[in-house]
Amino acid sequence: MKVLVSFKRVADPDNANKVKVAPDGSRVLAEGLEAKPNPFDDYAIEAALRLTENGKSGERLGEIVVVSIGPKEAAQTIRQALAMGAERGILVLADDEQLDAWVVARTLRVLVERERPDLVLLGKATVDGESGAVGGILAEMLGWPMSTLTCRIETRDGGKTFTVARELDTGVATLHLEGPAVVTVSDRILAPTAVRNGVTPDDFAYPQSDTGRYASLKGIMAAKKKPIEETSLQALGVDATPTCRYERFALPPARSGQVRFVESAAELVQRLRTEAKVL
Repeated sequence: MKVLVSFKRVADPDNANKVKVAPDGSRVLAEGLEAKPNPFDDYAIEAALRLTENGKSGERLGEIVVVSIGPKEAAQTIRQALAMGAERGILVLADDEQLDAWVVARTLRVLVERERPDLVLLGKATVDGESGAVGGILAEMLGWPMSTLTCRIETRDGGKTFTVARELDTGVATLHLEGPAVVTVSDRILAPTAVRNGVTPDDFAYPQSDTGRYASLKGIMAAKKKPIEETSLQALGVDATPTCRYERFALPPARSGQVRFVESAAELVQRLRTEAKVL
């Protein structure tokens, strides 16, 4: 099975409190923050690895192509995925500020049509943009079935069909997808038995974790020799015109630190309407 995974480089989400807004409100400033893989994309890499290996023996059974769109420094992010076990990477050079969900989806569509994977895996959202729109736009462009907020994936035929579970506000929905397909994953995809590929024994369970696997020293050394293709939006013929435009950024107002108690739910609703004006 061949899996293509979108893997974005973002400012360290653990230091989000250090993010600032430009004085004119035109953009968000993250200078000085360490770049890290988007956490949800890290979960997608882990899911892809579990789909393309025998979890018990560690034998690789398929191919993972990692795609990152961004500056040259994003190659290091790809190397992290290669060290975890992915086979090769593609770096599409672009300025982060020129990217929106539509530009990313257009880029991925070109690469998907070229690579012809059985499955495209993405994190459910990026922690810097939080739109969660790329998966849906890409699936629509390709005319492929999709599942968002996926917490379980199973295939028994090498990626020709998939049974997936989607998280909903009211519970979990089970879908059957004909491959190729687009799937976005949530953190629950890391559960010990959330991914089944028909090769890893059903009685095998991965260790409980809240992150993807750590790269071994052997994996880090091997990643140095794995290929990363470098290209650009222009070379791929991608329309780099953003569809979304942000008018202005602003930090939320500081909390006052004051607490007011109310006597009833009715009074709370009344104050939310007349004073806070949030209802």
